[in-house]
Amino acid sequence: MEAMVLWTIVFRLILDINNLWDRKLNSFELNKIFMALLLTVLILMGINGLTGAIFEDEHMASNAFPIEVETETVVAVDVVVEQGPSLADLLAVASVEKGHKVFKKCKACHTPDNGGKNLVGPNLWNIVGRTKGALDSFSYSSAMKAKGGEWTYDDLDAFLKKPGKFIAKTKMSFAGLKKAGDRAAIIAMLRTLSDAPVDFPAVEAAVVDAAAEVSGDVSEEMSEASENEHQ
Repeated sequence: MEAMVLWTIVFRLILDINNLWDRKLNSFELNKIFMALLLTVLILMGINGLTGAIFEDEHMASNAFPIEVETETVVAVDVVVEQGPSLADLLAVASVEKGHKVFKKCKACHTPDNGGKNLVGPNLWNIVGRTKGALDSFSYSSAMKAKGGEWTYDDLDAFLKKPGKFIAKTKMSFAGLKKAGDRAAIIAMLRTLSDAPVDFPAVEAAVVDAAAEVSGDVSEEMSEASENEHQ
Protein backbone atom coordinates (compact mmCIF):
# COMPACT_ATOMS: atom_id res chain seq x y z
CA MET A 1 0.00 0.00 0.00
CA GLU A 2 2.84 2.43 0.97
CA ALA A 3 4.59 1.66 -2.32
CA MET A 4 1.50 2.66 -4.30
CA VAL A 5 1.23 5.96 -2.42
CA LEU A 6 4.95 6.63 -2.94
CA TRP A 7 4.82 6.05 -6.69
CA THR A 8 1.67 8.19 -6.94
CA ILE A 9 3.43 11.11 -5.28
CA VAL A 10 6.57 10.61 -7.38
CA PHE A 11 4.54 10.52 -10.57
CA ARG A 12 2.69 13.70 -9.53
CA LEU A 13 5.96 15.52 -8.76
CA ILE A 14 7.39 14.47 -12.11
CA LEU A 15 4.37 16.01 -13.82
CA ASP A 16 4.82 19.21 -11.79
CA ILE A 17 8.50 19.32 -12.72
CA ASN A 18 7.63 18.94 -16.38
CA ASN A 19 5.11 21.78 -16.15
CA LEU A 20 7.58 24.02 -14.35
CA TRP A 21 10.28 23.19 -16.84
CA ASP A 22 8.00 24.33 -19.60
CA ARG A 23 7.66 27.61 -17.72
CA LYS A 24 11.50 27.91 -17.82
CA LEU A 25 12.11 28.12 -14.07
CA ASN A 26 15.57 28.98 -12.80
CA SER A 27 17.89 26.43 -11.15
CA PHE A 28 16.99 27.56 -7.62
CA GLU A 29 13.33 26.67 -8.07
CA LEU A 30 14.25 23.30 -9.58
CA ASN A 31 16.51 22.51 -6.67
CA LYS A 32 13.64 23.17 -4.25
CA ILE A 33 11.43 20.79 -6.15
CA PHE A 34 14.04 18.01 -6.16
CA MET A 35 14.64 18.49 -2.44
CA ALA A 36 10.91 18.22 -1.77
CA LEU A 37 10.78 15.02 -3.81
CA LEU A 38 13.74 13.49 -1.96
CA LEU A 39 12.34 14.46 1.42
CA THR A 40 8.98 12.89 0.56
CA VAL A 41 10.62 9.61 -0.45
CA LEU A 42 12.70 9.51 2.75
CA ILE A 43 9.66 10.19 4.94
CA LEU A 44 7.63 7.42 3.32
CA MET A 45 10.51 4.95 3.62
CA GLY A 46 10.90 5.84 7.27
CA ILE A 47 7.19 5.38 7.95
CA ASN A 48 7.23 2.02 6.19
CA GLY A 49 10.22 0.81 8.22
CA LEU A 50 8.73 2.01 11.49
CA THR A 51 5.44 0.29 10.77
CA GLY A 52 7.22 -3.00 10.03
CA ALA A 53 9.19 -2.77 13.28
CA ILE A 54 6.09 -2.11 15.39
CA PHE A 55 3.88 -4.79 13.89
CA GLU A 56 6.54 -7.41 13.18
CA ASP A 57 5.25 -10.98 13.68
CA GLU A 58 7.11 -12.94 16.29
CA HIS A 59 6.96 -16.70 15.93
CA MET A 60 7.24 -18.43 19.27
CA ALA A 61 9.05 -21.72 19.47
CA SER A 62 6.25 -23.06 21.66
CA ASN A 63 3.05 -21.90 23.32
CA ALA A 64 3.50 -20.02 26.57
CA PHE A 65 0.73 -22.15 28.00
CA PRO A 66 0.89 -25.64 26.46
CA ILE A 67 -2.51 -26.98 25.43
CA GLU A 68 -3.04 -30.68 25.91
CA VAL A 69 -4.96 -32.23 23.03
CA GLU A 70 -6.42 -35.68 23.41
CA THR A 71 -5.56 -37.97 20.53
CA GLU A 72 -7.43 -41.09 19.61
CA THR A 73 -5.48 -44.24 18.96
CA VAL A 74 -6.71 -46.02 15.87
CA VAL A 75 -6.51 -49.76 16.26
CA ALA A 76 -6.69 -51.93 13.17
CA VAL A 77 -9.40 -54.51 13.55
CA ASP A 78 -9.72 -57.49 11.27
CA VAL A 79 -13.31 -57.64 10.09
CA VAL A 80 -14.50 -61.15 9.62
CA VAL A 81 -17.15 -61.40 6.93
CA GLU A 82 -19.45 -64.28 7.61
CA GLN A 83 -20.07 -66.33 4.51
CA GLY A 84 -23.21 -68.26 3.85
CA PRO A 85 -23.36 -72.04 3.95
CA SER A 86 -21.44 -73.94 1.30
CA LEU A 87 -23.12 -75.88 -1.48
CA ALA A 88 -22.32 -79.11 0.34
CA ASP A 89 -24.07 -77.77 3.46
CA LEU A 90 -27.13 -76.77 1.44
CA LEU A 91 -27.33 -80.08 -0.41
CA ALA A 92 -27.15 -82.00 2.88
CA VAL A 93 -30.45 -80.47 3.99
CA ALA A 94 -32.02 -79.78 0.57
CA SER A 95 -35.61 -80.84 -0.05
CA VAL A 96 -36.23 -82.95 -3.16
CA GLU A 97 -39.90 -82.08 -2.90
CA LYS A 98 -39.05 -78.41 -3.09
CA GLY A 99 -36.80 -79.21 -6.04
CA HIS A 100 -39.76 -80.62 -7.98
CA LYS A 101 -41.64 -77.36 -7.34
CA VAL A 102 -38.70 -75.26 -8.56
CA PHE A 103 -38.32 -77.56 -11.59
CA LYS A 104 -41.69 -76.33 -12.87
CA LYS A 105 -39.77 -73.35 -14.26
CA CYS A 106 -37.75 -75.80 -16.41
CA LYS A 107 -40.49 -78.10 -17.72
CA ALA A 108 -41.13 -76.02 -20.82
CA CYS A 109 -37.60 -76.80 -22.07
CA HIS A 110 -36.53 -80.06 -20.38
CA THR A 111 -37.94 -83.50 -19.61
CA PRO A 112 -36.74 -85.31 -16.46
CA ASP A 113 -37.83 -88.92 -17.11
CA ASN A 114 -35.65 -91.79 -18.35
CA GLY A 115 -35.85 -91.93 -22.15
CA GLY A 116 -37.71 -88.62 -22.31
CA LYS A 117 -37.52 -86.61 -25.48
CA ASN A 118 -35.52 -83.49 -26.02
CA LEU A 119 -37.38 -80.19 -26.17
CA VAL A 120 -35.76 -76.79 -26.47
CA GLY A 121 -33.15 -78.22 -24.11
CA PRO A 122 -31.86 -81.79 -23.68
CA ASN A 123 -33.41 -84.51 -21.55
CA LEU A 124 -32.01 -84.35 -18.01
CA TRP A 125 -31.94 -88.04 -17.03
CA ASN A 126 -28.48 -88.83 -15.59
CA ILE A 127 -27.49 -85.17 -15.87
CA VAL A 128 -25.41 -85.26 -12.67
CA GLY A 129 -21.99 -86.60 -13.61
CA ARG A 130 -22.73 -86.60 -17.35
CA THR A 131 -20.21 -85.09 -19.74
CA LYS A 132 -21.27 -81.64 -20.94
CA GLY A 133 -22.70 -81.65 -24.45
CA ALA A 134 -22.47 -85.45 -24.69
CA LEU A 135 -26.09 -86.39 -25.48
CA ASP A 136 -25.97 -87.56 -29.08
CA SER A 137 -29.66 -86.92 -29.73
CA PHE A 138 -29.40 -83.20 -28.96
CA SER A 139 -27.73 -80.39 -30.91
CA TYR A 140 -25.67 -78.45 -28.38
CA SER A 141 -24.10 -75.08 -28.90
CA SER A 142 -20.40 -75.00 -29.74
CA ALA A 143 -19.82 -73.16 -26.46
CA MET A 144 -21.37 -76.02 -24.46
CA LYS A 145 -19.27 -78.60 -26.30
CA ALA A 146 -16.12 -76.53 -25.80
CA LYS A 147 -16.73 -76.22 -22.07
CA GLY A 148 -16.02 -79.89 -21.53
CA GLY A 149 -15.86 -81.80 -18.29
CA GLU A 150 -18.63 -83.47 -16.31
CA TRP A 151 -21.63 -81.83 -14.75
CA THR A 152 -20.43 -81.72 -11.14
CA TYR A 153 -22.55 -80.31 -8.35
CA ASP A 154 -20.50 -77.11 -8.34
CA ASP A 155 -20.86 -76.70 -12.10
CA LEU A 156 -24.60 -77.27 -11.96
CA ASP A 157 -24.90 -74.69 -9.19
CA ALA A 158 -22.90 -72.11 -11.16
CA PHE A 159 -24.84 -72.82 -14.37
CA LEU A 160 -28.24 -72.59 -12.66
CA LYS A 161 -27.23 -69.35 -10.95
CA LYS A 162 -26.38 -67.57 -14.20
CA PRO A 163 -26.13 -69.72 -17.35
CA GLY A 164 -24.77 -66.98 -19.60
CA LYS A 165 -21.94 -66.23 -17.19
CA PHE A 166 -20.89 -69.85 -16.69
CA ILE A 167 -20.98 -70.65 -20.41
CA ALA A 168 -20.84 -67.66 -22.71
CA LYS A 169 -23.05 -67.88 -25.81
CA THR A 170 -25.02 -70.83 -24.47
CA LYS A 171 -28.37 -71.56 -26.09
CA MET A 172 -30.04 -71.64 -22.68
CA SER A 173 -31.90 -68.34 -22.35
CA PHE A 174 -32.95 -68.92 -18.74
CA ALA A 175 -32.02 -65.97 -16.50
CA GLY A 176 -31.04 -68.18 -13.58
CA LEU A 177 -31.97 -68.88 -9.95
CA LYS A 178 -30.74 -66.23 -7.54
CA LYS A 179 -31.54 -68.08 -4.30
CA ALA A 180 -28.93 -70.64 -3.26
CA GLY A 181 -31.60 -72.67 -1.49
CA ASP A 182 -33.63 -73.01 -4.68
CA ARG A 183 -30.57 -74.13 -6.63
CA ALA A 184 -29.68 -76.70 -3.98
CA ALA A 185 -33.25 -78.05 -4.00
CA ILE A 186 -33.38 -78.49 -7.76
CA ILE A 187 -29.89 -80.07 -7.82
CA ALA A 188 -31.01 -82.53 -5.13
CA MET A 189 -34.00 -83.32 -7.34
CA LEU A 190 -31.79 -83.74 -10.44
CA ARG A 191 -29.62 -86.18 -8.48
CA THR A 192 -32.62 -88.51 -8.21
CA LEU A 193 -32.88 -88.69 -12.01
CA SER A 194 -30.55 -91.67 -12.17
CA ASP A 195 -30.37 -95.38 -11.47
CA ALA A 196 -27.08 -94.74 -9.64
CA PRO A 197 -27.21 -91.25 -8.07
CA VAL A 198 -23.88 -89.55 -7.50
CA ASP A 199 -23.03 -89.04 -3.82
CA PHE A 200 -23.34 -85.53 -2.43
CA PRO A 201 -20.08 -83.82 -1.49
CA ALA A 202 -19.01 -84.45 2.09
CA VAL A 203 -19.79 -81.87 4.74
CA GLU A 204 -18.41 -81.28 8.21
CA ALA A 205 -19.95 -83.41 10.93
CA ALA A 206 -20.96 -80.31 12.88
CA VAL A 207 -23.12 -79.13 10.01
CA VAL A 208 -24.83 -82.51 9.65
CA ASP A 209 -25.47 -82.70 13.40
CA ALA A 210 -26.93 -79.18 13.37
CA ALA A 211 -29.20 -80.05 10.45
CA ALA A 212 -30.33 -83.23 12.20
CA GLU A 213 -30.98 -81.29 15.38
CA VAL A 214 -33.08 -78.73 13.52
CA SER A 215 -34.97 -81.51 11.76
CA GLY A 216 -35.57 -83.23 15.12
CA ASP A 217 -36.83 -80.03 16.70
CA VAL A 218 -39.26 -79.50 13.84
CA SER A 219 -40.55 -83.08 14.16
CA GLU A 220 -41.08 -82.66 17.91
CA GLU A 221 -42.97 -79.40 17.38
CA MET A 222 -45.18 -81.02 14.74
CA SER A 223 -45.88 -83.98 17.09
CA GLU A 224 -46.76 -81.66 19.96
CA ALA A 225 -49.05 -79.65 17.71
CA SER A 226 -50.77 -82.83 16.55
CA GLU A 227 -51.29 -84.02 20.15
CA ASN A 228 -52.74 -80.64 21.13
CA GLU A 229 -55.23 -80.82 18.29
CA HIS A 230 -56.50 -84.21 19.49
CA GLN A 231 -56.92 -83.15 23.09
